[in-house]
Amino acid sequence: MNRLAWFAAGAVSAGAATFYLGIGRRRPAPAGVRGRPKTARTRLLELGAMLLQRRTPLSGFYTYMNGFHPMKEDPLMQVEAHHYCRQVTEDFAECILFDGNGPDARLTGIEYIISEDLFNALPEEERSYWHPHNFEILSGQLAAPGLPSLAEHALLETKMNSYGKTWHVWDRDGHRGPADFPYGPAMLAWSFNRDGEVDSQMLGVRDTRMGIDTWENRRRRRDLVAMARPQCGIAALRDRFGRETTAVPGVEDEVETRELR
Repeated sequence: MNRLAWFAAGAVSAGAATFYLGIGRRRPAPAGVRGRPKTARTRLLELGAMLLQRRTPLSGFYTYMNGFHPMKEDPLMQVEAHHYCRQVTEDFAECILFDGNGPDARLTGIEYIISEDLFNALPEEERSYWHPHNFEILSGQLAAPGLPSLAEHALLETKMNSYGKTWHVWDRDGHRGPADFPYGPAMLAWSFNRDGEVDSQMLGVRDTRMGIDTWENRRRRRDLVAMARPQCGIAALRDRFGRETTAVPGVEDEVETRELR
């Protein structure tokens, strides 16, 4: 695209351009991100792209869910994850993960979500990458902020017995290096599967900030316990949190359940 086209895009609306560029002044970079502030030239190029280019692959990411992940290799490394998801098929969803839900949120990972049927068709080795979801739902920790309670309940009912494959690429708490840069390899995340595993302070801060009542969520979802089937991976991180944990009704490990029969 030639310079004239870019200029035309930036000049489509003088008011919009003035607002977007901050009247030519540089704006500070988002807190906690390495690098120089964006210049007026970069912001003008972004405005042209916004007006002229399509963002088709980003369409359909309508569903927003908030929850928590421990890293499988280091369960004490725990993060809050804001999921923006689209349902590709009835059995397969894909999510972009951020560390917040505001304009300065940083992209920190991805998650794929599959149904129990797709999981059961996977080879044994591949299954070790996929974490179970029943505890996240039944514990009340997973939430869909902004949805009426009935709509949230219906959404999470469709995720019962599902599995997720999650990679985090940015350690925002600085465990592996300065928090203002995505250091190191991608980290395979897992799910919490017992009460007491999640950092209680992190959970409480989330609930207060977002107006979520985890215990009320749990109460409203009691009817979903009857839908829960034993899942693989429930016991994968058991006893690795260094504190007492307790089981939640409906959250059972598939291998342990099979051995008891």
